[in-house]
Amino acid sequence: MTSPSSWSLSGSHPRHEDRDPTKGRQASPLARTPGLPDDAFEHDGLITKRHLRASALAHLAPLPGELLWDLGAGAGSVGIEWCRAADGCRTIAVERIDHRADRAEANAARLAPAGSFELRRAAVEDVLAELPDPDAVFIGGGASMRVVEHAVGRLPEGGRIVVHGVTVETEELCVAAYRRWGGALSRIAVENAEPIGRLLGWTPARTVVAWSHVVGR
Repeated sequence: MTSPSSWSLSGSHPRHEDRDPTKGRQASPLARTPGLPDDAFEHDGLITKRHLRASALAHLAPLPGELLWDLGAGAGSVGIEWCRAADGCRTIAVERIDHRADRAEANAARLAPAGSFELRRAAVEDVLAELPDPDAVFIGGGASMRVVEHAVGRLPEGGRIVVHGVTVETEELCVAAYRRWGGALSRIAVENAEPIGRLLGWTPARTVVAWSHVVGR
């Protein structure tokens, strides 16, 4: 499990600096720009990493007052960054595993504007019908063709959807969605420099397949 470093957001102002009582110094302020450091979030490794999160938010394109469904939310990082990105943005996150839901709520309490992040503890397919219509949808876990169909059907003209997958099965789903609805299909590979003894080498993260689509285009 990864615990958050000394990053802060207080109230609704994204540049507020708060004191970190464990460090005895000012905590680092966070901007609204998507792609917060991974260690700003408490997580167990199941988190949409920084580079991929920035890409997802770019395609989700949050506008003031809009609502995001964050399905299979994990640590809640995408939904939280959506809430921070524009005034009045809201997220309904769905996560079925309790300890991950607990972390998502704790992350939102620290990093999202008050009242902007709502979490439902359930399997994605069990709650879709009861959710209010979204302006955008991110599916980071629990993706199935049934979930994607429902999400696309609930989006308005100009609504955005992004699906990420790391498994062969989810990759096949993204390819099928691209063939059916169009949009953009990408494979994103990120490598980070890490020490190899006294030298430096590249450590690859899992490659992620991303499907994005704007309804009506």
